[in-house]
Amino acid sequence: MKVLILGSGAREHAIAWKFSKSNRISGLFIAPGNAGTGEIGENLWDVDPEKSAEVIAACREHEINLVFVGPEAPLSAGIVDALQKEGISVIGPHQEAARLESSKEFSKDFMLRHGIPTAAAVTVTNKKELEKIIKQRPGKVVIKKNGLASGKGVLESDATDELLSFGHGILKQKDSLLVEEFLSGYEISVFTMSDGKTYCILPTTADFKKAGEGDTGPNTGGMGAICPVPVVGKQLLSEIEETIIQPTFRGLEKDGLMYKGVLYFGLMITDQGPKVLEYNVRFGDPECQVLLPLIESDFGDFCDSIAKENLENFPLAISQKSALCVVIASGGYPAKYSKGKKVKPLPHFPEKDCMIFHASTKSTDDHTALTGGGRCFSVVGLGPNLTNASLRAYEAAPQVKFDGAWYRKDIGQKFFMDTM
Repeated sequence: MKVLILGSGAREHAIAWKFSKSNRISGLFIAPGNAGTGEIGENLWDVDPEKSAEVIAACREHEINLVFVGPEAPLSAGIVDALQKEGISVIGPHQEAARLESSKEFSKDFMLRHGIPTAAAVTVTNKKELEKIIKQRPGKVVIKKNGLASGKGVLESDATDELLSFGHGILKQKDSLLVEEFLSGYEISVFTMSDGKTYCILPTTADFKKAGEGDTGPNTGGMGAICPVPVVGKQLLSEIEETIIQPTFRGLEKDGLMYKGVLYFGLMITDQGPKVLEYNVRFGDPECQVLLPLIESDFGDFCDSIAKENLENFPLAISQKSALCVVIASGGYPAKYSKGKKVKPLPHFPEKDCMIFHASTKSTDDHTALTGGGRCFSVVGLGPNLTNASLRAYEAAPQVKFDGAWYRKDIGQKFFMDTM
């Protein structure tokens, strides 16, 4: 099986790594890829994942059997529709279903229509309306950009000036926004895979979005993640499936939105029960980096069963280990940061203990890696429990060196008491 992965981040490096371990793979291509994916497959640097003609041409040239779409932008642009029209097998949602992520308003309407627990919200399209709502609402509220924002289109605050400034910035971009009820509790991510007929639930993860330690500071695309989440037991997971996952898939089928691929549930576990914060229609980054190492089944076989609508009969095996990811970011991120920093040679570790995934890096002629984004590497530690996985990740993180490199030093700590 020849596979093409679309994307260039640490998520796509993790997906490529997982496919590279499959006995089914006879060719592995990544468009455009990064310095890390280039070590395990062939990067197609000149192929833009959002341009369907270029992707289709690459599929024809390299005789691709399966395309796996990593990031949200190509999905929102309709890459799956274009590939399906050409008879090319692809894992990812069609453009209409991708609106579950690309439009907060669309996804909120979907949840309310199908009785899925979520925060109360109102859509705002102009400054006057925003100012009226914010000034009338006491306490903390949440503003969400309606369209895609790479994980940075959300603000939680009780400061009127801060909320108005953030909201005005969104409206200036000719986008609408949601003013949403603030939910208290703890946040987790639940990932499912669907073959268009049925679904399976993968181990729970938790993402750490804030830039500062103690979950403070501005939102980022994610500074780390853990898998599984120790406080999520069978009873809670059963409640999540019954009240959220099952109604969602029933709603997808009823609305004609079913697809082959990933559906992510961003959840807040409140005193009133689990509620949906958002849907994503692809693997999260950095959640993907902790999730995939715990799948013991052949990933090529797994994806083939999805493509052939035979997921119900696939014997999915999950490791009992824990994984913890620490993201190494560029100085200044998530605000202004520099690119093109030279990376010192990366350390090597046994894969059973630790892995390092690249994000948006490029390689020079002498094989020196250069940074190409705000989040540059994901260091993933593996161990029999979360504490052990943390020790391995934080032993490796300081060894990833480039000018301005930094990382949060408290990923997973708020869950440690539950791993002893």
